[in-house]
Amino acid sequence: MTQALTKQVTFDKFIAWYPENSQRRYELHNGVIVEMAPPTGEHEQIVGFLVGEIVTEYKRLKLPYFIPKTAFVKPTQSEAAYSPDVLLLNNSNLVNEPLWKKESTVSQAASIPLVIEVVSTNWRDDYFTKAGKYEEVGIPEYWIVDYLGLGGRRFIGNPKQPTISIYQLIEGEYQVRQFRGDDRIQSLAFPEFNLTAEQIFQAGEVA
Repeated sequence: MTQALTKQVTFDKFIAWYPENSQRRYELHNGVIVEMAPPTGEHEQIVGFLVGEIVTEYKRLKLPYFIPKTAFVKPTQSEAAYSPDVLLLNNSNLVNEPLWKKESTVSQAASIPLVIEVVSTNWRDDYFTKAGKYEEVGIPEYWIVDYLGLGGRRFIGNPKQPTISIYQLIEGEYQVRQFRGDDRIQSLAFPEFNLTAEQIFQAGEVA
């Protein structure tokens, strides 16, 4: 579960308040500071696997990308700041980001080829809030990796099952495709990915 600190704050106050070297993660949701639940081991295994696959692919393609340890996505029209599980950044556009050098924050679609959220108990944030805000920013591709099938039935169907939902920006709006089992992931950012949904889910299993 996430825990909200209910006092309304601006983005600037959130950044000034954010505790240095904290083991806890916080986001700003419409002016409210939200403490993120500590991740499970399965969650971290899947995040680590995805980071490894993505880094391998962008290095192979010699793309100017990197994945920061900690950075925020800030929609320009709201007092919000999100720290995705996987945030892929385009190094060549960061010179255009006014908040990058001092606050490790990006707001431009050209800086963000891909965002991934791995679903925890706060699945509503990923499917409702963040999908809308990432679309607002214009991020071209957003993955929701729901390895436990926690999301609402309106999002992943009935019966619920592990699902990867990939939102791709088409004419300014997200359209979603879903992948399960042996379905091969279809990514705009990395069209040559040879990766199935099940391979991603299995990354969370202890050998």
